Amino acid sequence: MPSTRREPEGTHGAAAPSLSPAEQKQRMRRRLERLIGIAATEGNALLPLRNGDEIFAAMLKSIRAARRTVDMMTFVYWRGDIARQFAEALADRARDGVRVRLLLDGFGSRQIEQDLLDLLDRAGVEVAWFRKPLYLTPFKQNHRCHRKVLVVDEETAFTGGVGIAEEWCGDARNEHEWRDTHVRVRGPAVDGLAAAFAQNWAECHDTLFDTRDRFTGHTPEGDAVVQVVRGSASLGWQDMQTLLRVMIESARGRFRLATAYFAPDAYFIDLLCAAARRGVEVEILLPGPHTDKRVCQLAGQHYYQDLLDCGVRIFEYQPTMMHAKVITVDRVAALVGSTNFNRRSLDHDEEVMLAVLDEDFAAVLDRHFDEDIQVSRRIEKGRWTRRSALRRLREAAVVPIRRFL
Repeated sequence: MPSTRREPEGTHGAAAPSLSPAEQKQRMRRRLERLIGIAATEGNALLPLRNGDEIFAAMLKSIRAARRTVDMMTFVYWRGDIARQFAEALADRARDGVRVRLLLDGFGSRQIEQDLLDLLDRAGVEVAWFRKPLYLTPFKQNHRCHRKVLVVDEETAFTGGVGIAEEWCGDARNEHEWRDTHVRVRGPAVDGLAAAFAQNWAECHDTLFDTRDRFTGHTPEGDAVVQVVRGSASLGWQDMQTLLRVMIESARGRFRLATAYFAPDAYFIDLLCAAARRGVEVEILLPGPHTDKRVCQLAGQHYYQDLLDCGVRIFEYQPTMMHAKVITVDRVAALVGSTNFNRRSLDHDEEVMLAVLDEDFAAVLDRHFDEDIQVSRRIEKGRWTRRSALRRLREAAVVPIRRFL
């Protein structure tokens, strides 16, 4: 990564001229389109879904109403009643003649129960595995499909952070019910999520499409402008890193980040600090005592002092595991999807994010963020500075492996 031990151009001296929300959205849209090379689409309708009770109900309702095709990919497919509900819904649609395809990550979904796989197979569901560990070298096993996508009848799609497991059920009421965010999408942006599925399906299956794929156009469903950005493992810089950099450097008033796994390199820490130093209110919401990856949390805490010194506000969520991957910028833009703010998401895994330019959508996510920090603990600079030598040692010990976290 190049060094960023300086503010980006245009941030020194006098304050930048104010922009209207419309001007700010247009500026961000053109930056994203030109630098990533993917056109944003207009006419989309987005429904933010918070926590399992909302998310799973919406996804299952959509699957059960499918008439022609269901394409679903997930990193986590584990055990429990919700895993069976999804398997039964997919199997039921397949038995009724709907083409159902399910793509499972070989590492993340290795806990799926065999009887569910048997149920899906008997019903005619096409199940494919993305890089099963048994057949891979350790280096290929490190490249995982972390995308979560559901596309129904080429008209409705879902993406976000949830996996198919009991941990996501409920409404974040206790440590057994994880906090997460998903989005239902209708409109032209559905094609971008369908492409994310197709890209990984093509690696795992011989048939990419068939006569049940209509390839019809989309009618306008709403007012949201959406760009679908896909990230894949590569050497050097990639689109997901560009996406995050553009959002951070475009922020003029407020940048909010909620992420399950915070283990970036110093480059992105510098970007966050540069934003705070130029007057942007930078707030980060992270897992607290109920994190499921303590090593990753330690890697992120190694940078707390640098962030606090720059004026960044850090909160740790207390009720349960914080698993959402959400960014909002200046009340007009938002990112939602599968990407965490860590090296694994940016360097090693298949990911997908929605870049949304819409004030109403951003307002809902900002309201969720406000509610979440009410039940979070703010990391105070003075207290953090006085943390023990043992804690500092633990933070430093995981730095050499942060690229895999």
